[in-house]
Amino acid sequence: MFYSKKLNKFKNIKHCFFSRKGGFSKGLYKGLNCGRGSKDSKKNILKNLNYVSKKMLVNKENLILMNQTHSARAIEIKKNNYKKKINSDAIITKVKGLVLGVVTADCVPIILYDLKNQVVGCIHAGWKGAIADIIKNTVKKIKKYNSHSEIFACIGPCIGKKSYEVDLIFYKKFLKKSSKNRVYFSNKSKGKKLFDLRKFVADKLKELKVKVDHVELDTYVEKTNFFSFRRSHKLKQNDYGRCISVIRLI
Repeated sequence: MFYSKKLNKFKNIKHCFFSRKGGFSKGLYKGLNCGRGSKDSKKNILKNLNYVSKKMLVNKENLILMNQTHSARAIEIKKNNYKKKINSDAIITKVKGLVLGVVTADCVPIILYDLKNQVVGCIHAGWKGAIADIIKNTVKKIKKYNSHSEIFACIGPCIGKKSYEVDLIFYKKFLKKSSKNRVYFSNKSKGKKLFDLRKFVADKLKELKVKVDHVELDTYVEKTNFFSFRRSHKLKQNDYGRCISVIRLI
């Protein structure tokens, strides 16, 4: 379990970036696999989510997860909608006692707290969501409560630049969006680049005047701590687990 130094200072929120350690899953998913979209045993996933709920001091039905699709959709969770299926890649709430969760396996988990308006949120930022403005949409939604906000964000464990090799088609997508995006890439070999997803996401938050800190760990490299889509793919495994990151208002 990993924590933000900045967010740890606030007494009225509780958060955690869970690793894969602990939990009930076996084989490919060994440990705390919280990915309901994985092919792991549903029984084990449920046990893992119960474990997370207990650690966060809530009942399992108060742990809110999204059906993540790499979109730019951010949704506000209220008392009347949290039991429905949530198709989004970011959620925010002012409701106390609900735990918001995001699952990842190389993508960036971001958890947020607006001190002035007492709002918490989490974002699933893969490259598709990040380039499509999931971060901007989420911050905009928080600021709808009141533009006088003071937002803190922590960027959790995700794939590191040295592990994230991409081709020129990928590179050109980012340049098409803005030539300034060149700064997030460096040359690896002929036709291959290395992409700094963490920095790309951090800069998006900073542009929006969000105060950022990091749990700077590489999910691809740290195989005993984290699940990794890219590592599983490279090992020709047919599936992969997901780690969970959570936040709640107390």
